[in-house]
Amino acid sequence: MRNLSVVTQFILLGIPNTEGLETMLFVLFLSFYIFTLMGNLLIMLAIISSTRLHTPMYFFLCKLSIFDIFFPSVSSPKMLFYLSGNSRAISYAGCVCQLFFYHFLGCTECFLYTVMAYDRFVAICYPLRYSIIMSHRVCAILATGTSFFGCIQATFLTTLTFQLPYCGPNEVDYYFCDIPVMLKLACADTSALEMVGFISVGLMPLSCFLLILTSYSCIVFAILQIRSAEGRRRAFSTCSAHLTAILLFYMPVVLIYLRPTPSPWLDATVQVLNNLVTPMLNPLIYSLRNKEVKSSLWKFLRNPSFLPEQL
Repeated sequence: MRNLSVVTQFILLGIPNTEGLETMLFVLFLSFYIFTLMGNLLIMLAIISSTRLHTPMYFFLCKLSIFDIFFPSVSSPKMLFYLSGNSRAISYAGCVCQLFFYHFLGCTECFLYTVMAYDRFVAICYPLRYSIIMSHRVCAILATGTSFFGCIQATFLTTLTFQLPYCGPNEVDYYFCDIPVMLKLACADTSALEMVGFISVGLMPLSCFLLILTSYSCIVFAILQIRSAEGRRRAFSTCSAHLTAILLFYMPVVLIYLRPTPSPWLDATVQVLNNLVTPMLNPLIYSLRNKEVKSSLWKFLRNPSFLPEQL
């Protein structure tokens, strides 16, 4: 594919209407970023160190923590770099990489939430066959599949965006390179591509959400058949953390990509929630509501040398 672009770099203007607040935003976002990295790293180490947590549910949670470390790392370091008074310029190749990895990691997480919902569906609706259905081989295939299809989706969206010529304005009215703001800078008619991108970005999350909704509809029906109140409470508790994380993940996607009229300031605010706050909250959601994770985390913190013995 021939590259018609004469733009060699873009200028990230940052979050709209925040001029003069750079120092405050730097401290705030750096705090979010550090807590995100530390929280997800601790969840990973707690799962790896405890043989009790070597089950499909925690295997997928461990992968989610890995992606929650990389996901904010796509945009946060560059944002913190220019908020500290450095250059706002990003190279053309850097912009391409930023957009690709943002959608690769985001799409993979979307698929991963769907797989986690399926795992809970099997665990609650078919408990006696759970270990057979969710075997190590099946878990490996599902985990690999989420990354593979996330890569396919991200490659399609990135190619769609950067096949356009960028030959004039290079100021990105945002704090990282994303599809809606990049299309505004293209030197060509983007109406058809905007529609294709809208369908692509909207169709994938919608399909995953419908699958998740189907899984949880079956789960709720199965839980209501449980006679004991304690049994129902335990079944609901294993799903509540996942449902909370799903809502935090999907709400920003709907607000950013599926609204007919974009709002730069609102989009940037929601993206900060999506990029920094949600990955920071996931470790709290999964640890505070889960006794096994809290127990393993506390055991690891008290005796970090416990980790190599289990590996």
